[in-house]
Amino acid sequence: MSESTGEIKPRAVVLGGCGFIGRNLVEYLISNDLVSELRVVDKTPPQLAFLIPTHTKIFEDPRVEYKSANLINPTSCATALHTDGEPWDVVVNCAGETRMGQTEAVYSEGIFTLSCNVARQCAKMKVGRLVEISSGHMYSSDKPQKEDCPIEPWTVEGRMKSKVEQELRSLEPELSYTVLRPAIVYGIGDRRSLTPRLLIGAIYKHLGQTMKLLWTADLKMNTVHVEDVCRAAWTLARTPEAQGQVYNVVDEADSTQGSLAKLVSEIFKIKHDYYGTAISTLAKSDISAVVEQANDTHLSAWADICRRHEIPHTPLDPAAGAELLLNRQLCLAGTRLAALLPPRHPAPTAAALTQVLEDYASMNLFPKEFLV
Repeated sequence: MSESTGEIKPRAVVLGGCGFIGRNLVEYLISNDLVSELRVVDKTPPQLAFLIPTHTKIFEDPRVEYKSANLINPTSCATALHTDGEPWDVVVNCAGETRMGQTEAVYSEGIFTLSCNVARQCAKMKVGRLVEISSGHMYSSDKPQKEDCPIEPWTVEGRMKSKVEQELRSLEPELSYTVLRPAIVYGIGDRRSLTPRLLIGAIYKHLGQTMKLLWTADLKMNTVHVEDVCRAAWTLARTPEAQGQVYNVVDEADSTQGSLAKLVSEIFKIKHDYYGTAISTLAKSDISAVVEQANDTHLSAWADICRRHEIPHTPLDPAAGAELLLNRQLCLAGTRLAALLPPRHPAPTAAALTQVLEDYASMNLFPKEFLV
């Protein structure tokens, strides 16, 4: 059913449109008939982005135009957003460096420089609304953090995104923008959020061992389904009161490491346990070595799984970064957005997470035998 409320549908651009959130946003806008024209900008063409069949079909819709661009380059960014007609009604920036293990300079260029280029070009072109997908990693607390709470970003992405938010504020009133700070986003096409944890579950099923995790079950790891991120991005883009505002995007589950580990254990029928605070604190003193050892174990087992199940190439990777293994809490208050747009997916479920892997299995990127 279309969610459009007017006869004249807006024209929109999705930057990073072949990535995880981007491709789901493209599907949401096209399948709900919300736009008259949709430009998708990404460095990676759809043919090389491991799209599921549903997304491939969406990208073939006549309303969708794909443009290749490197948004780190100001000229390329300007070309990507160029239009011969009226300014774009909505630009959603889902682009940014998400690969693990890059240098600070790479993240600075791939997040801060990129987003600043986009924001300045949107201000210059008088775009109707820029929606910036920021980060929920702005403060570590086991108490729900509201949008106006003090920030102390604890991941490199969070630090770069906080600088982007400052840049957006400096461009007012020339720039109309809204910022979304999502929790851990999961859903179809996820490779770097909850999917590595699912892969680790498969690995411990393969090894026949208990999956042991650092810290405790109480560690806050709030979540949100990608569909609710897409709904929020579009709804706020079309809401006048959202101009210049920041919104947390989070479900109602108050997810923790324990609640997510239970789902992984349920899917793969394995046991899980925790090292606890004392041992984990010792590990924290040399977290890089701990991460390297764990990643070596997991990557070796994952390679063995892929060989045994004749998976020649897959973008899925169980490796984890040191930042996300620290005793840092991701706990967001979502009441501000929920008053306007209650989430359709109030909590992660085993079925929803299994669906992510089933889609990868259908493309021979994950062994379907692990889902039987």
